[in-house]
Order: sequence, then C-alpha cells, then structure tokens
Amino acid sequence: MNARGGSGGTADSGAARTTTAGRAGRRPGGPDTRGEILRAARESFADKGFTATSIRAIAREAAVDAALVHHYFDSKDELFIEAMAIPVDPRQIAARIIDGPRDELGRRIATAFLGVWESAEGQQRMKAIVRSVVSSDEVARIMREGITRMIIQPVAKMLDVPDAQLRVTLVATQLIGLAMARYLIELEPVASVDLATLIDRLGPVLQLHLTG
Repeated sequence: MNARGGSGGTADSGAARTTTAGRAGRRPGGPDTRGEILRAARESFADKGFTATSIRAIAREAAVDAALVHHYFDSKDELFIEAMAIPVDPRQIAARIIDGPRDELGRRIATAFLGVWESAEGQQRMKAIVRSVVSSDEVARIMREGITRMIIQPVAKMLDVPDAQLRVTLVATQLIGLAMARYLIELEPVASVDLATLIDRLGPVLQLHLTG
C-alpha cells in the first residue's frame, strides 16, 4: 500500500489538518467552538459596533479560521442576531413588512412588531434587550446599527421618497414608545387592551408617517 493510503489520501489529509489547526494558533471546530465564536462576536460588536466588525476579526478573536465561522453562521447578520439573542430574525420581519400593498404597510409593521412581543419567550427576550439598550451606550449603538441595516434601510428603500429614512425612523419611535408603555411600564389601558384593537389603532398612525 502506498503512503497515501488506499482510500483517498488519508495520511496527507491528516497532515494537512494538523498543519491548518496548528497555524497561527488556529484550532478546528469542537464542542465549544460555536460558543467561542459568539463570545468573540459579542465583544467585537461591543468594541467596534456592527458596521466595523468583520468576520475575519471575529475569527481572529476566536482563534479559528474565517471559513469555520462561515460553517456555523451564514453571514455577519446571522451572527449579530444570535450574539444579541434577538428572538426573531430582523431580515424575515423586513421581508414580511415589504411584501404587500403599500397602503397596508403601517398595519403590517404593527402586526409584525407586536407579534414578536406577544409571545412569552419573545417578550422576555425583548424586555432584556430594551433594558440593555437603555442602560448601555454600547448596546444601544450595536442595536441601532444592526436594526438600521436589516429593517429600516430595506423598508425605506421600498418607500422610494427623499425623506424615507426619516419616515421609517419616526415609525420606530412610535413602536419603541408603545413597547415601553405596554410591556415594561404596563401603562393602562394600553397594557391590557386586546391585540386586535391595538393593531387597528396603531396601523393608521404608522401609515400616516410612511405615506401621509
């Protein structure tokens, strides 16, 4: 039998793996590799913000190859979502908002946003995020950059008007205020009004900001 082995070069492949794993402190995937990547991502997002963080920088911090980061996470957006423990993918929210008639945009936004908060798990995690945002400038910056990229910019692009981003951020102020009043402060009667009524009242207000 030759040195390569009889089934696809086992000896050479093993040597290559050893070399790759040992190069510059890099290590192959293991039981805790995904967690290490998430830890490195949280630290990088905190230090540099969403925009300046790169997959390569996260890989260096986690002592793995960038290819291994891509093995666990498809993109920086996905890393951000998991690192920040966001209960729903903002990209999916944006897609649901954009998909439909323009004159029902406000209602779709209200429905999607409140849908996240109304589930028990979603509400718990969103409360934690909001509390972190209001108590930490670092977290606020990370969330601002990430949500702007994944939700505000796609919706603004759909509007295709000069002040589109202003319109969408005004909608965001309405939603943030509502979340604080209903789920954190529990201001009555907003806190206990049924979801359908809330969407019926909120949808037209958001629509006015967007297309009025």
